Amino acid sequence: MVGKIVKKILRKLGLEITKYSQNIHKSGFIRLRPKKTCQGYVLLAYIIEPFLLKPGEPVSNAHTHDWESLQIAKTFLELGYGVDVISYRNNKFVPEKKYSFFVAARTNFERIARLLNKDCVKIVHLDTAHWLFNNFSSYERSLNLQRRRSVTVKSQKIVDANFAIEYADAATILGNKFTISTYSYAQKPIYRIPISTCAIYPCPEHKDYENCRRNYLWFGSGGLVHKGLDLALDVFAGMPDYHLYVCGPIQKEKDFESAYYKELYETPNIHTIGWVDVSSPEFIEITNKCVGLIYPSCSEGQAGSVVNCLHAGLIPAISYESGVDISSDFGEVLRDCSFEEIRNSIVKISNLPVKELKRMSRKTWEYAQENHTREKFAEEFKNSILHIVKNKA
Repeated sequence: MVGKIVKKILRKLGLEITKYSQNIHKSGFIRLRPKKTCQGYVLLAYIIEPFLLKPGEPVSNAHTHDWESLQIAKTFLELGYGVDVISYRNNKFVPEKKYSFFVAARTNFERIARLLNKDCVKIVHLDTAHWLFNNFSSYERSLNLQRRRSVTVKSQKIVDANFAIEYADAATILGNKFTISTYSYAQKPIYRIPISTCAIYPCPEHKDYENCRRNYLWFGSGGLVHKGLDLALDVFAGMPDYHLYVCGPIQKEKDFESAYYKELYETPNIHTIGWVDVSSPEFIEITNKCVGLIYPSCSEGQAGSVVNCLHAGLIPAISYESGVDISSDFGEVLRDCSFEEIRNSIVKISNLPVKELKRMSRKTWEYAQENHTREKFAEEFKNSILHIVKNKA
């Protein structure tokens, strides 16, 4: 049954939803129609879970793409298009009508694009760096770890090979100039969309910056080496006067956990917490203990974990490849993610006066509020589609 919350959201817009087919992830689809006459149809192949919620179940906040998929559909419905929604994993879908637009993630993009009417505008929604760059960088990180620790981890964050950008007429992308640069070779119009956030928080005005000035957070999901947790652990293990809080799915990557067991569980200044819900009081409690975020990822689209931490006012020390733009006015951009660079950034931030730490934290929070909200995502995505529509006309 389609969730009541989703129905309520759609009906506020004067929209309605039809029933959907069985076996939804592999072959089924959902039909969304505006009450007014459709000016055309859109095929959306992205995250289908938010359209399948049980009664009373809210949209998941485990990842921003759940809400964003719903918003993409809403945008086209507001513009007067009917929307057929399929899962991006659907490898059996065959279009049976003419579509004005095809909007999809990279998976199965090429297969479906080949089957569409020739005048359909094909838009790939990119949420990672190009698969060649991503995979090269991920393997390089794992190789560097192997050379340092004589261990090979299984959990590289690998993106399946795809040629979505080659078959697209245009792209929307979650990322910064780095992310866009990995696709620039294709010479396709690329529209930058700011990633949304799963939670927002009040500005941490009353944080004790004097007591937390040497405390930092690493917060991320799977692909721990890819996202630089090994680098952060190695650095903080050699800085006993500084503390690192680790929030992520550590126990799901047993080989990494085994290789770094001493640092994760037997090093006094490193506090391994595990996975934490960003909407929970526990997350706020942890961020209030820390002055900053350490996130030396080697490749992202636009890191949602970073954006959540910016909303919590954590001063960022993040890689350029995290896909999140920050200013030197309120954070540190890691250009090579070397031990020395990470260490220097930590020391630099921690030695600032309390007044400056408080100012930077507020600037971080303000930046997140201005640039990474659901409202901003909806605005920029709609502007991008209107621009594409205009060009098509």
